[in-house]
Amino acid sequence: MMTAKVSIQVQRKPGNVIPVLTVVMAIILVWYAGAIYLNSPQIIERYEKKSIDWTVSQLASDSWNMKRAVLPSPHQVAVELKKTIVDKNITSKRSLVYHAGITLSSTLLGFVLGAGLGVILAVGIVYVETLDKSLMPWIITSQTIPILALAPMVIVVFGALGITGLLPKSLISMYLCFFPVAVGMVKGLRSPQPMLLDLLNTYSASRWQVFWRLRLPSAAPFLFASLKVAIAASLVGAIVAELPTGGQSGLGSRLLSGSYYGQTNLIWAALIVAAVMSAGLVSLVGVIERKVCRRLAGGQEVSHGH
Repeated sequence: MMTAKVSIQVQRKPGNVIPVLTVVMAIILVWYAGAIYLNSPQIIERYEKKSIDWTVSQLASDSWNMKRAVLPSPHQVAVELKKTIVDKNITSKRSLVYHAGITLSSTLLGFVLGAGLGVILAVGIVYVETLDKSLMPWIITSQTIPILALAPMVIVVFGALGITGLLPKSLISMYLCFFPVAVGMVKGLRSPQPMLLDLLNTYSASRWQVFWRLRLPSAAPFLFASLKVAIAASLVGAIVAELPTGGQSGLGSRLLSGSYYGQTNLIWAALIVAAVMSAGLVSLVGVIERKVCRRLAGGQEVSHGH
């Protein structure tokens, strides 16, 4: 009995809570400073019109609490988040939870479609030489089309066909997220060393056995790295796809409404919710990655008895 082993090593990373908190605190400090810088010209102009003697501390306070601020301060955004998340019923169309749920549904469906399409294309490119030469250039070229130009056309065309709601938005998400999965999966499937491929050929392993026992486990780290990028891109696609709908539902609609009515607090609150959602989705993919890689780390065996 001769046995070849393919294993993936799982590296444990030290806790990163303190570095993350440090970065967050630095961002908040810069944010407060930026609020003073961007809002102060209007405050100073008001002081001059009313002949008010002002101090730096007063200017800072007024800049951080300005209505319709150019850049709302962090605590103003926090108040808006409380008002639109905690104080509103989740079924209310003024609730960011309601709109986040709509965006999340488009994101997840687009991610599943895009990831599936990317994996299928990658397998075809690796195993079919004609597809490698003909399809790969088109996949790369597809990403040169600006999503902001493509999204309205897709929404309008599907709307003319009577198809609205989840599917058109999911297709925009799919368009953005299939590319990193396809490219990463191609790289991963081609990552096994030629020596291991020759060894399995020596054992008369079938193409399916080579794929399942060697290529797929070797591609797992590349696949999950691509999935993290893809799911974040899928969320961006879902939000962009919501903009042509005219502010009906979703986080994109909240951004549009805030822009129309000058509600910068709402814009920033929606952006924060989108960022938290993106971080949560990427973290979820990371959890799945650790579980899968831990399972693969035991080693997968391909054996052929003589």
